Amino acid sequence: MTLLNESIKDEISKRFAELEDPVRLVNFTQTIECDYCTETRQIMEELAGLSDLISLDVFNFIEDKDKAQSYGVDKIPATVIMGKKDVGIRFYGIPSGYEFVTILEDIDMISRGDSGLSKATQEKLAALANPLHLQVFVTPT
Repeated sequence: MTLLNESIKDEISKRFAELEDPVRLVNFTQTIECDYCTETRQIMEELAGLSDLISLDVFNFIEDKDKAQSYGVDKIPATVIMGKKDVGIRFYGIPSGYEFVTILEDIDMISRGDSGLSKATQEKLAALANPLHLQVFVTPT
């Protein structure tokens, strides 16, 4: 059973047809005591199946602890979205509702290599003297 219906898959396939560079999804999951891990992995598998430019690696959070640490992943379900390099995008939880669009936009952005930020914003961010750890929290309503 798939989570994405054919109509949604068709729309996403059209969107993914415009991807420019490869995108790698790295999903961290486990089978016991993890709400939404199975569903999150399945969504990532379905997305990766819609474009030859999207690859997916799935790791067990417990068994592959060193891999999780190397990506800075400290909770699950987690998905790293990266291109030629890892720019630090981590998505924790299931990408459902409005968050599903966020995953699609992140894939687009990584593939294009363009954050969409204005030149002025990019210059201000480049001027930061110390690393910045930015987190956005959302909750289903």
